[in-house]
Amino acid sequence: MQEKLVIGHFYPDLLNLYGDRGNVLALMRRAQLRGIEVEVRRISIGDNVSNGDIDIGFIGGGQDCEQNIMADDMRNVKGEVIKQMIEDGVVFLTVCGGYQMLGRYYEEHDGKRIECLGALPHYTKGEKDRFINDTIYEIETDGQTVTVAGFENHSGRTYLGEGQKPFMKVIKGHGNNGEDGYEGTRYKNTFGTYSHGSLLPKNPVITDMLLSLALKRKYGEDYELPELSTETEDLARKQAIDYINGKEGKASQ
Repeated sequence: MQEKLVIGHFYPDLLNLYGDRGNVLALMRRAQLRGIEVEVRRISIGDNVSNGDIDIGFIGGGQDCEQNIMADDMRNVKGEVIKQMIEDGVVFLTVCGGYQMLGRYYEEHDGKRIECLGALPHYTKGEKDRFINDTIYEIETDGQTVTVAGFENHSGRTYLGEGQKPFMKVIKGHGNNGEDGYEGTRYKNTFGTYSHGSLLPKNPVITDMLLSLALKRKYGEDYELPELSTETEDLARKQAIDYINGKEGKASQ
């Protein structure tokens, strides 16, 4: 059997802040190295998409002007389809602005409220000061605790709603809001995160988790993702974490 995955990259011409496209490349590469055929479908303003067209959806982050350009299309054109996909268990990874847009609303620091898609119950409040940090998180997967390296740059403070679970636990950095100690969200097979940089290339355990979820959904729960080395990615992550810990150590001296 020749497995195939279709990755839907939403608004790639507008939302690609801090190299977020690297997440799509990581998914594609680790699938192809296993002999899995991958098609990347670019989905932007004016493009049609139906439930069943894709196996993995990716929505990156962007500056306010780019997000404002795509917001109407996402809410009023593709919104219902994206909601259906999420409820049906299609795998989604959303970063920063993409994560915020899945929620109920974004309230700017001056009180102006921007209505978002409402696919998930979280909401975001903007502040004048930004969280800009290299970050370290922990994630529980397959009964193991894995350390994750990332980078955040956001002024929004996101608060999860009823039925939402956090994606990761913050070890260093601020995460969703700098208060509750958590980063991102998971709802069914949809993940949201503030981690740019991009997240997946140096954190293969998350890449493989997303691939496995998509392939099990498509080919059945008995599907087993073939083993693949993580040596290079693990080295990159270790160096990133060592750098973050070393930088903090110097700052405290």
